[in-house]
Amino acid sequence: MNNYLIPANSKKSQLILGFFTPVDLILFGSGVGVTLIALLVIQSANIGIMMLILAPALITGFLVMPVPNYHNVLQFIVNVYSYFSDRRRYYWKGWCHDGEDN
Repeated sequence: MNNYLIPANSKKSQLILGFFTPVDLILFGSGVGVTLIALLVIQSANIGIMMLILAPALITGFLVMPVPNYHNVLQFIVNVYSYFSDRRRYYWKGWCHDGEDN
């Protein structure tokens, strides 16, 4: 008899540093890259402009932040969107189900 025991962390071993997929790192790297380029190009001491310059890194950092029961915030947002936007069809099978579709 073949009984296989799959370890609980088998999915985690496929991730970079145990948390990130390559798409997550590309997304975060592009946000940090845009922020660094904007910091080098735009010379401003205004706090509002500095918040706009830091926004790409902060937003992408928030999106790839791990959360419980989901991979990260981005995956949670995608799941919520698909739940509310995709069509779902529920098949009712109550107490008196005889195998026929009504």
